[in-house]
Amino acid sequence: MSGANPHRDPAPAGARLRAHAARALARIVFDGVSLRTVATEAASLVTDPRDRALLSGTLFAATRWWLRFDAALARMVARPWSGKLHEVRALLVVGLAQIETLGLPDYAVVGACVDATRTLGHPRHAGLVNAVLRRWLRERSALGAELDHDPVTRHAHPRWLIDAIARDWPAQADAILAANNEPAPLTLRVNRRRGDRDALRARFAEAGIEAEPHARLPHALILPHGGEVSRLPGYVEGWFSVQDGAAQRVADLLAPADGQRVLDACAAPGGKTAHLLECADIDLLAIDRDPARLPRLRENLERLGLDAQIRVADAARPDEWWDGRTFDRILLDAPCSASGILRRQPDVRLHRRASDIAALAAVQEELLHASWPLLAPGGRLVYASCSVLRAENEASVAGLLAARQDARALDVPDTFGHVAGAGRQRLPGEDGMDGFFYALLEKTG
Repeated sequence: MSGANPHRDPAPAGARLRAHAARALARIVFDGVSLRTVATEAASLVTDPRDRALLSGTLFAATRWWLRFDAALARMVARPWSGKLHEVRALLVVGLAQIETLGLPDYAVVGACVDATRTLGHPRHAGLVNAVLRRWLRERSALGAELDHDPVTRHAHPRWLIDAIARDWPAQADAILAANNEPAPLTLRVNRRRGDRDALRARFAEAGIEAEPHARLPHALILPHGGEVSRLPGYVEGWFSVQDGAAQRVADLLAPADGQRVLDACAAPGGKTAHLLECADIDLLAIDRDPARLPRLRENLERLGLDAQIRVADAARPDEWWDGRTFDRILLDAPCSASGILRRQPDVRLHRRASDIAALAAVQEELLHASWPLLAPGGRLVYASCSVLRAENEASVAGLLAARQDARALDVPDTFGHVAGAGRQRLPGEDGMDGFFYALLEKTG
């Protein structure tokens, strides 16, 4: 057509959004890229805030329910999928997630997905996408009932994880699996050095933003709806950080006091580092072995008006960096399976494998043993993880207690969760928080 812009994408906006979602989902599922990474990249392609919110919600829902909806495709598509059709396969799961999980209008989703097939460069498969989605609409009750027979497709969790949760938490297994499939609320931690919860809540109210105080956390606010955090009042001024309530309890348990020397042994991206600095005037050393993660930690502290020593260092190799001065407090927030935060990171269920657990447990125990000599007599160490699996939590702590005569476990209050060996385990969804393990250890001599 005369005067047309040759660079303009002729596809409708809805089709472009579904195409973005399908490309991103395919990278998560088939390339092993993290949801956080692809969601950030995909959001940069969308200008309208409402479309960005829909894109984010779609990616989380499609990732969370991939194991269910992809199994549904296997019942509706006779031929095996070619690797060249990863994006078409992902597009169909995007469509099913928008219909079943997000509750978008059925036929609007079908039409947009058919158009998105062409946007993705697969026009020959537009008929397939149309037929599969319409078949789902006709047969959704029967197909859904069939999927519900298998725990894997009912809960959209890999079988090994379902079995591990059932073994470790038999009475709570169904509740854990259900909580993992519920979107998590946006929880903020108020920076007490900049203001208090009531003042921040008032700022939000002036901007028409609903926020409720957390019943168990004096410095926490809960926002029922997510969004672009950096646009919230007070963010730039460092009035708050995003941090789940379970993670906020870590600093409460470590309870640093003014003048103490503190080590945050696996610090990046710095949420707990900042919280410790907000709690007391301490001399804090924050280390992490991955140099790529430290710039974000520095940026977080700068925004919040906080200061710490920050070093690239491996907590498992203190001979390479430790100056011989002991610490009064040590936080070891250990690398783990992240099995307690699947509601926030649903891609974990697709990327983690059963064989990872033993390897992670070995790393956790190595970090505990390496950190213990750095603790001063009478000092305290908090071992924490965002896992719900006993092999990563109480077993790791038990290994240290068995090997060190100068180590003893102190009581962790019952407000931290269920008894789990020498520590406590909060399970996903309890008190609106993530799954988290806590142990408090003291050096006796």
